[in-house]
Amino acid sequence: MVTTTTQQPQQLSLEAFLQRPETKPATEFFHGSLTQKPMPTGKHSRLRSRLTREIDQRTEAPEIALALTELRCTFGGRSLVLDIAVIRWENLPWDEDETIGDRFEQCPDWVIEILSPQQPQYLVMEKILFCLQHGTAMGWLIDPYVESITVFRKDKTPTLHLSQPLPETQDTPLPMLDDLGDWKLYAKDLFGWLKRPSH
Repeated sequence: MVTTTTQQPQQLSLEAFLQRPETKPATEFFHGSLTQKPMPTGKHSRLRSRLTREIDQRTEAPEIALALTELRCTFGGRSLVLDIAVIRWENLPWDEDETIGDRFEQCPDWVIEILSPQQPQYLVMEKILFCLQHGTAMGWLIDPYVESITVFRKDKTPTLHLSQPLPETQDTPLPMLDDLGDWKLYAKDLFGWLKRPSH
């Protein structure tokens, strides 16, 4: 499914957009324009669910962070729905009854986006760069069809990680948040989650 962008006859305000009912797939807001996300595919859903589980196994019990899927985050004049948003424990919103809040009005600490077929890569990349400009520490752009992960970090050159590294490049683990430095995850391991288990 191709990502579609529509311009409203009268420019919609962010406040008015947030009062509208949610759509499926989710719709994002930027300067009056609405962009509906593509419907997740099998590869997209598998990577999203497995990666979220792997992150939470390492971060939830020690209260380091939470990985949340399809989370709407509203900041910097935009309202984005991120495939995976990893938020440090101290940045999580909590309600008075000590349950997690519904409204997230700041950028996540780590953004993970997974490309769907025919989804323009530049639009997803721009979303990650916007998050970095507003305080996100790191962003991953995962392409399950060429099995690549582009890692963006503030004030650093993006790095490309392939499931099958080029001969002249060294296979290195994917960069992590500081508190997850001992987790060694390689691109080939991540894309291995897509394969049928051998018996």
